[in-house]
Amino acid sequence: MSDDMGIFTLYGRRRLRRVLFGFGVFVVIGLVLRASWLPPHDSAITDISTSGPKAFVVASMKKDDTNWIQEHLPGWNLIRYVVDDPKAQYTVPKNKGREAMVYLTYIIDHYDKLPDVMVFMHSERYQWHNDDPIYDGVTLLQSLQLPYLISQGYTNLRCVWTLGCPAELKLTELPQEAPSDPKSAKTTEFAYPAAFKALFPGEDLPDVVGVACCAQFALTRQKIRERPISDYHRYRNWIMNTHLEDHVSGRVLEYSWHIIFGRPAVHCPNAKVCYCKVYGLCGLECSEEGKCGERWPFPPFSTLPNGWPGIGWDGEVMNEEKLDELRKSAMKNGLA
Repeated sequence: MSDDMGIFTLYGRRRLRRVLFGFGVFVVIGLVLRASWLPPHDSAITDISTSGPKAFVVASMKKDDTNWIQEHLPGWNLIRYVVDDPKAQYTVPKNKGREAMVYLTYIIDHYDKLPDVMVFMHSERYQWHNDDPIYDGVTLLQSLQLPYLISQGYTNLRCVWTLGCPAELKLTELPQEAPSDPKSAKTTEFAYPAAFKALFPGEDLPDVVGVACCAQFALTRQKIRERPISDYHRYRNWIMNTHLEDHVSGRVLEYSWHIIFGRPAVHCPNAKVCYCKVYGLCGLECSEEGKCGERWPFPPFSTLPNGWPGIGWDGEVMNEEKLDELRKSAMKNGLA
């Protein structure tokens, strides 16, 4: 090899080192700048833990008794909103839109300091829509599978399809005029297109909306922060300013939460799979896609009898033995 070629090779190597060094500095600076531009909420899902902080966000009124939550579900922080008490520790700017106002107010007020996991729920222990053989919120919440929730970010607390699935709102079959009865279920269907346009500007109105009722669900911090806080302000402002009746605006959000948290307009998971993954109930006998026997018995009325579950639908006394029979009959093999 000639002297000229050796000098050239030495010069080339030095130049190559300078180029690589400069490129490395450029990459480091770029990564630092990128980190500084990222919003503070882009934490990885590994930051969310089953042993991390958890909260029940509860929509309630002053008369409601929520002691059952702390008595039976230790380890969770209780955030009780009292919608009819402006002096309560947690309250709402306006008692409108039912539980939706509570849920959105909590998210807005705590957006920068959310716990790892949250359950958004109503205040009563026994409610006709609780997905349990005797409509008991305690057994339901005690069975909630947090690892699955963390993997999904969002889950409805109801698996059975009855009421809401697979097509609660059929938006291509709307009448020309609003129903004469404002309490009709069709009133929500009629109001939904305009509400959707306000809630989700620029998005296409779906033909059908379906999700299991009744506005109780669990979320992770990360799932909430996938949307900017301005979205939640827009949803709450819509409730504040709409002329719709409370039960209608509340139902509009009831059939929008799953869309807000990234699910398709029709979100109706197979009931057998849902019970297994959400509640660990993997031995259910399910002859239908949306129902597993009498795991959730269809109630004769939308209000439970006074004294339930000690007092049955016909006024009969129901002792622990009778209640245990009800649970066992709800699923084949007595798994409840």
